[in-house]
Amino acid sequence: MSPQNTARILSTSAEGADEYGQGKRYQSEQELEAEFIKLLGANGYEYLSVTDEPSLVRNLRSRLGRLNGMIFSDKEWDQFFGHYIANNNESIEDKTTKVQEDHIYCLTREDGTKKNVRILDKTNLHNNSVQVINQYESSASASHHYRYDVTILVNGLPMVHVELKRRGVKIREAFNQIDRYQRESFWSGSGLFEYVQLFVISNGTNTKYYSNTVRNDHIKEQKSQRKSRKTSNSFEFTNWWTDAGNKRIPDLEGFTKSFFAKDCLLEILTKYCVFTSEKLLLVMRPYQINATKGILDRIAVSTNHNKLGTTEAGGYVWHTTGSGKTLTSFKTAQLACGLPGVDKVLFIVDRKDLDYQTMREYDKFQKGCANSNTSTAVLTKQLGDPNAKIIITTIQKMARFIKSHHDHPVYHSHVVLIFDECHRSQFGSMHKNIKKSFKKFNIFGFTGTPIFPTNSADDSHLHTTEQAFGIRLHAYTIVDAIHDENVLPLKIDFVNTLKMKDQIQDYKVSAIDQQSAALSPERISIITDYILRNFYKKTKRLGQHSAEGQSKGFNPCLR
Repeated sequence: MSPQNTARILSTSAEGADEYGQGKRYQSEQELEAEFIKLLGANGYEYLSVTDEPSLVRNLRSRLGRLNGMIFSDKEWDQFFGHYIANNNESIEDKTTKVQEDHIYCLTREDGTKKNVRILDKTNLHNNSVQVINQYESSASASHHYRYDVTILVNGLPMVHVELKRRGVKIREAFNQIDRYQRESFWSGSGLFEYVQLFVISNGTNTKYYSNTVRNDHIKEQKSQRKSRKTSNSFEFTNWWTDAGNKRIPDLEGFTKSFFAKDCLLEILTKYCVFTSEKLLLVMRPYQINATKGILDRIAVSTNHNKLGTTEAGGYVWHTTGSGKTLTSFKTAQLACGLPGVDKVLFIVDRKDLDYQTMREYDKFQKGCANSNTSTAVLTKQLGDPNAKIIITTIQKMARFIKSHHDHPVYHSHVVLIFDECHRSQFGSMHKNIKKSFKKFNIFGFTGTPIFPTNSADDSHLHTTEQAFGIRLHAYTIVDAIHDENVLPLKIDFVNTLKMKDQIQDYKVSAIDQQSAALSPERISIITDYILRNFYKKTKRLGQHSAEGQSKGFNPCLR
């Protein structure tokens, strides 16, 4: 169920809450936990009374056997559990890799046959089971015992942990509690809680989620020493959940009915997380998920209704600068490649320097996942290579390819075209020729500044973003970003330009003509001179340049 659909089932509470469950009366932490578990039950979660590791392992064995249509013998289970699930030599990074990239294990059965055993079914999400446990007890040592609030099990593995505080307590305290668990107890026993991918923190009134972030600076050591390991989670990277219209859903009741809808949660775990080449787990924000889903749905619908090759098969995404457009486009390209019938995804940029920059960003998310090119000849070779699924190129190189190849097999393949900063790319004949040459395409554009009829150029071939790419699929404007605190605040220095050295005070004058003073040539000259003299100092550039030739320091383009 998509966030759009889940938003429709949200009900109004008896205590006068709005559609997302806000306005609840005071609750203790125990009452909040009981209500949360009840809501999960209404969402189809099975409650499981498990508070210790032996019971957790027995349930895991049963659930994985059910998922894979088998019954583990004791010998088979010992092999699978000891070598794959609870290997003492593996870190959180290794376990995160299993969930995100390597979720199938080749098991040698007692009769000598081989069987692929999955811990997740990423193709048919409804085959996965979801359970909820609470007050699980963990003992990191004889003197340190911990009791966790609520944990979501997917096929028996802890995948989502929820920490609750009573209403009125800051949710940062819940965040700090989880941080302590990560350092001091999740690694204990068989280390099953190191499989947790997502955390949710709530005080009933405010609820946020974030990923189980892991980095290379984790110290890979024995379990007995792991409690000293560094963690890299930061409260600043926790996310609000919103509906399709970017309306925040902060209350736990509304959050649970939407975020914890079974198919919504399973999609987030299996589709909308990115495990980067730097071993960093990123979970997408709701506006990124909605934009990606909008594009994927558009591809599927246009294919089924024979609309490929038209603007009805495309659309544009209006996401403000600094909102994570590269991550959104990467995940969109990655998921689009897996759709039935899609042959290639072309990510098209409009500046040569951005070609390398975008490639480098993609490589952060998945090393070698995309193919970039340095010449039209290389682009031609890649377009003819069926194994080159994601290609990054510039619109100029694509135009040269089209000019020199009036017919090419790729023109008749199902190609998804994604334009970066489409407000620049839509002008001129190059864009028009690309659309004319490809016969079976979906075309999408990402932009922070779309062109509307009111701000289009009179001499442009295509006047608006919608005319060039199709309807708007999702919008996340600077207003939304400011509300979500997803942009850096402005640094303001006050400089009094009305105060002049030679000004003679006249106590008989009650006021001066401030407008005339503000617009005076002398004041404008002072402001201009100040900006020119202080620009490099204020932006931390100081005349230095990076290896790529770009100025070091601050700039207004945040990614």
